[in-house]
Amino acid sequence: MKKVLIANRGEIARRVIRTLKKMNIASVAIYSDADKNAPHVLEADEAVYVGASPSSESYLKQDLILQYCKDLGVDAIHPGYGFLSENAGFARKVKAAGMKLIGPSPESMELMGDKLSAKQAVKSYNVPLVPGVDSAITDVNEAIKIAEEVGYPILIKASAGGGGKGMRLVERSEDFAEQMRMAQNEARSSFGDDAVFIEKFVTKPRHIEIQVFADSLGNVVYLFERECSIQRRHQKVIEEAPSAVLTPELRKRMGEAAVNVCKACNYEGAGTVEFLVDGNLDFFFLEMNTRLQVEHPVTEEITGTDLVEWQVRVARGERLPKLQDELSINGHAIEVRVYAEDTLNGFTPDIGNLKRYRIPAGRNTRVDDAFVEGMDIPIFYDPMIAKLVIWGKTREEAIDRTIKAIDNYQISGLKTTLDFGKYVLKHPAFRSGDFDTNFIKHYFEDPRVMYDAMQEEQEALQHGINQIWDSIKARDKKEFASRESLSSWKNARS
Repeated sequence: MKKVLIANRGEIARRVIRTLKKMNIASVAIYSDADKNAPHVLEADEAVYVGASPSSESYLKQDLILQYCKDLGVDAIHPGYGFLSENAGFARKVKAAGMKLIGPSPESMELMGDKLSAKQAVKSYNVPLVPGVDSAITDVNEAIKIAEEVGYPILIKASAGGGGKGMRLVERSEDFAEQMRMAQNEARSSFGDDAVFIEKFVTKPRHIEIQVFADSLGNVVYLFERECSIQRRHQKVIEEAPSAVLTPELRKRMGEAAVNVCKACNYEGAGTVEFLVDGNLDFFFLEMNTRLQVEHPVTEEITGTDLVEWQVRVARGERLPKLQDELSINGHAIEVRVYAEDTLNGFTPDIGNLKRYRIPAGRNTRVDDAFVEGMDIPIFYDPMIAKLVIWGKTREEAIDRTIKAIDNYQISGLKTTLDFGKYVLKHPAFRSGDFDTNFIKHYFEDPRVMYDAMQEEQEALQHGINQIWDSIKARDKKEFASRESLSSWKNARS
């Protein structure tokens, strides 16, 4: 493997390029109009233009991307995450063109990409499932009957869904028919498929995922868990590894269940098996993401691994760099996603210019970003500016270091989620580990609580500054008085 095209943009493109350079593999970047001056374009060995700013006219143009690969002698394609990363049709085209997609087979993507087929596949491997049905439902009356049997509250979920689309929480039978219709309409609009299924709603749910890796030689490992329960709109904003609530025994059980999910779909490469964990620490299979995750850096930090390098090596047919008994957890890592969003206004995007952009630096501080000072945040893509990743020997140390790093992160020109990240990290519920996916609902339903906390912190800081200043003035006054007394004594003697 001598040349790899990164079919993506932003921080993940830069992340892949760094590893390719380390492995002495040439890199090819692609870019749209909005990204013509982006760092990933400048850092790659080669870069090619793929079209206008909207992703449908650039980063999703499969045939054009493949043509560039042929023209430039590309051996493999790294899809990153999002865009074409879980597109089985694209994976087949890559294979037909004689190249390697750095990822799983299209068959694995298809099997795990449909939540119903995924549930049916893992059932025979004794992977715990949320109570409910594992087949599509279209008849409302039949669905109502099933919901009564499962017991309210229940979730209606799109079979082909993701990111919270096509999902509805129903707490009363009289609301069911309308909520099912809305879920089907949203699923049809978002995925072209209105198939839905029903699950029991898990109370106090934590979203905990297991990083898995498999090679073509039959080896499968899990690289422990990531806690991803701090979410807005069913999307993660803060992740950490390991979880504060998993015992070694539970970690082993969940890891082995995740390995069985890999076996159920003949998996190869990097993947993430997502679980819901309830208040009793019972866990249930949620879904599998057949790609590298946004939050993979926290796993790298606690395991001392380079997961992109692992991806490349597995794609080349090599054995996994480490087997299960060679893997261990070292310390604790936290990732805060830095979005261009107004947290005090419902996390709405706040697109603008990075008038000032200074990142924190230092030992155990990592920033995966895609922008430099003076750049605009494009309106066409996800508004994530960066991922701030901090390692510490303990969870408490990692939290404290992350708060300091946020204080040292300088961004002006637009609003970001940095203040929200700091609010979460300082909140007693987070620090104690006693939280779930309803954190924002419970503690941030009124965004003014964060504003008030920020004001209190500023007032406390100003109070501290005033005390220091008063101390300095008192010391200086005392010193001045001493000098006056000494001068008077000398004059009297003379």
